[in-house]
Amino acid sequence: MRVNGSGVTSPGKVPLAKMSGLVLGQRDEPAGHRLSQEEILGSTRLVSQGLEALHSEHQAVLQSLSHTIECLQQGGHEEGLVHEKARQLRRSMENIELGLSEAQVMLALASHLSTVESEKQKLRAQVRRLCQENQWLRDELAGTQQRLQRSEQAVAQLEEEKKHLEFLGQLRQYDEDGHGVEEKEGDATKDSLDDLFPNEEEEDSSNGLSRGQGTQHSGYEIPARLRTLHNLVIQYAAQGRYEVAVPLCKQALEDLERTSGRGHPDVATMLNILALVYRDQNKYKEAAHLLNDALSIRESTLGRDHPAVAATLNNLAVLYGKRGKYKEAEPLCQRALEIREKVLGTDHPDVAKQLNNLALLCQNQGKYEAVERYYRRALAIYEGQLGPDNPNVARTKNNLASCYLKQGKYAEAETLYKEILTRAHVQEFGSVDDDHKPIWMHAEEREEMSKSRHREGGTPYTEYGGWYKACKVSSPTVNTTLRNLGALYRRQGKLEAAETLEECALRSQKQECIAKRRGEYFPVCVY
Repeated sequence: MRVNGSGVTSPGKVPLAKMSGLVLGQRDEPAGHRLSQEEILGSTRLVSQGLEALHSEHQAVLQSLSHTIECLQQGGHEEGLVHEKARQLRRSMENIELGLSEAQVMLALASHLSTVESEKQKLRAQVRRLCQENQWLRDELAGTQQRLQRSEQAVAQLEEEKKHLEFLGQLRQYDEDGHGVEEKEGDATKDSLDDLFPNEEEEDSSNGLSRGQGTQHSGYEIPARLRTLHNLVIQYAAQGRYEVAVPLCKQALEDLERTSGRGHPDVATMLNILALVYRDQNKYKEAAHLLNDALSIRESTLGRDHPAVAATLNNLAVLYGKRGKYKEAEPLCQRALEIREKVLGTDHPDVAKQLNNLALLCQNQGKYEAVERYYRRALAIYEGQLGPDNPNVARTKNNLASCYLKQGKYAEAETLYKEILTRAHVQEFGSVDDDHKPIWMHAEEREEMSKSRHREGGTPYTEYGGWYKACKVSSPTVNTTLRNLGALYRRQGKLEAAETLEECALRSQKQECIAKRRGEYFPVCVY
């Protein structure tokens, strides 16, 4: 061992500065070359081994110096120099211990980094596997979606084919049934699609009036296929199946426009059908737009005085009336009346029907003189052309009586109500005598007996006979008449008479409900 002023070292060992350079990666290599992780770890281990050896040597030198200091203290020679050398050795040992600690930290860090890298490789492998699975699932999902889309298309096509086959089957059914189906459905059509076709039922039941009378003046007749489609749409609308009725009308309208052109009368007829379906759905704005289009087409192709133009005018007037626009509806209805009078004559049942609608529009405006005039004229036409037993006669009388009530003309209204009930009695029993009296006579007899205090017990309703079962076609009108006359009796203080009529009205209403469920008749609305 050699000790001098610059430090203590041992021959053949690596200097401390050189070891520090190895730890820090300072090697005599070309610029730009960087050590790899394995080379750094190798160098760190080498330096750590050198530092441990150097530490051992310094420890031995320090012990020798300590022994030397003790000897010098005894002899008193060169004590200061030896102390200085000992301090340098201690500092050198402290640096060596620091270097060993740093080397251990670097080795521990390298071990940790190795573990992290291993985990990283595992995670990368797992990510690659998940990506592969995700891609496989995406492919499976895309294939499933394609199969689902093809299935939905197939189902939609089958649904359309099913609807088409059902439609064709219904058309064949209507074609086979012929006029019988039209007569069966005739009353039902008036409820929702009033006046689309000019009163075929009334023409059939009239004396000497032929079905073709209206078409003699027109030169245009609604095709049978549109009549069949009309009946089919009515059936769906009556069931509330507008999701079927509306697309059916729209498809037929598109087909007619494509084959016949927008300005063809058949297109106007189809517009009328669709408009009245919209009217039943309370879609008045759409219905008015379609009816105005139909009116323009019919006026331009058939002429301004054609019966079909009158029908469209009436439908438009009814639509305005439902919206409360009576002033706008009245001139349309008046023009429809003029066309029908010109084409069909002043005594045709269609003219009476138009008079009823016009009277109702005027009544909503308080024009009672005009209302009386229109109702009286319509009543004369119905009685003259269709006979006193036609249901339209009773309905018109009922409407006229309502007009009288609004004006306070109770006697005139009472007379009309009694005429309606008497006629219903005659239709059932053939005559009026002591054994078969109209219900209003029984009611007034009970009232008189009540006032004179000679009544011993209530007259049983069985003695009134089965009058309330009379004439199923007019039963709704008779039932309304019973209630109206009963209300009039109450206004006059005839409580017994009113109670009698109200009880019979309740029985009549029950019979009407039973008949409806059996499909025996359908009530007809004047408006």
